[in-house]
Amino acid sequence: MLRLTDTRTRKVEDIVPARPGELRIYSCGPTVYRYSHVGNLRSWLLSDLIRRVAELHGLRVTVAQNITDVGHLADDAEIDPAGEDKVLAQARAEGKSALEIARFYEAAFHQDLSDLNIRPAEHQPRASESIDGMIAMIGKLIESGHAYAVDDGSVFFDARSFPSYGEISGNRLDDLRPGHRVDPDNAGNKRFHADWALWKGTSGAREMVWDAPWGQGFPGWHIECSVMSLDHLGDDIDIHTGGIDLRFPHHEDERAQSNTAAGREVVRHWVHGEHLLAEGRKMAKSTGNVIRLEDVVARGLDPLAVRLFFLTGRYRQQMNLTWDAVVAADKRLTRWRSKVAEWAESPSFALPRTQVDHVTDAFDDDLDTPSALIRLEEIARDDSLPDGAKFEAFAFLDRAFGLDLVRDVGKPKVVSVLPDGAQALLDARAAARTGKDYAASDRLRDELAALGVTVADTAEGQTWSAG
Repeated sequence: MLRLTDTRTRKVEDIVPARPGELRIYSCGPTVYRYSHVGNLRSWLLSDLIRRVAELHGLRVTVAQNITDVGHLADDAEIDPAGEDKVLAQARAEGKSALEIARFYEAAFHQDLSDLNIRPAEHQPRASESIDGMIAMIGKLIESGHAYAVDDGSVFFDARSFPSYGEISGNRLDDLRPGHRVDPDNAGNKRFHADWALWKGTSGAREMVWDAPWGQGFPGWHIECSVMSLDHLGDDIDIHTGGIDLRFPHHEDERAQSNTAAGREVVRHWVHGEHLLAEGRKMAKSTGNVIRLEDVVARGLDPLAVRLFFLTGRYRQQMNLTWDAVVAADKRLTRWRSKVAEWAESPSFALPRTQVDHVTDAFDDDLDTPSALIRLEEIARDDSLPDGAKFEAFAFLDRAFGLDLVRDVGKPKVVSVLPDGAQALLDARAAARTGKDYAASDRLRDELAALGVTVADTAEGQTWSAG
């Protein structure tokens, strides 16, 4: 049985689906106004790992992952209902429409997931296409006395009407104080400083606004996830995942809204992944250390080396990404794929169940992926196991690891032979690059190309292919 750390209970919990044979997961998706960096991708890998392990147990998994394309402000902790959300701000910066911005970065997000072998969610609702449901839920919350409209057309959730607020993050209402960025002209609209906007009224001309019974405007970020999760997964969701930074206020607010609307505890388990550091600092545009998957590929590395690097750490612990670590993961990935391709040529053999169980037991133990990798390496080095058994083990277990370990199986082995004089040119080019004589390096590359030799520069030096 899979066990995970539940953020709300502060305990490792057995994951028992509400519906026999089916696991339902909601994964907080992106706000599509910029490219995702690898720190974002680590968060989305979490739900993929849970899915894969659950499927090994024979469960049918349904995942819903939202696309936030409206309503997420620069600072949602201190909501100014007249403010501009991130999608609109980026649209103005790039001179495009909000819809163009949202769809462009949404496509980039899906490509990143594909490159990292993260399976697409069964449900991928967009906030902008779920407005009717949001208006309906807000109306229900107003009617039940948990929300209130104000003169400018905004609607706020009454935080004090939800007694268990703070169970996820530990932030209790009595301890919260007004933030220093509250708009003084808007602060009087709230009955209590910790109330948050469900709907943001607007009187000015702007893109992406809708008519509602209380006034024209657009939805708050938190209500979007409540509506989309309930619409697509129902009011008994087994697992809700997200980055650790979403505990407060996003998930606290979402839980209050969903539970109040449904009249019950909607999410059975809240599971959060920790931050990814880059060279010892939090990854952020302001610090200039943002790394994207395309940066990894540009260095000649397999993007799945990033996935393997993530697996070397526990999801609930911070990790520090360095280029040396990614290069090491890439080498390990190449070595394993080469061995799997060799083992595939051996006579077939039964799956070594005991050794395989050691790996799956590690996954079940709160996704102890570092231990799972150690056990996988032990299988590779176990001289008592026939090569055919090793192949079966790696092919089966890659359903959980998701590293495409059988990628090279069945591919013909191609041995390139250098034409006469090419090796001398390669040696000269390597020396030129070491001496930073890039003009000579480019000239030698052209000479090699004329001989039919293609040269590529990678983090491990130049490589070549001929033919």
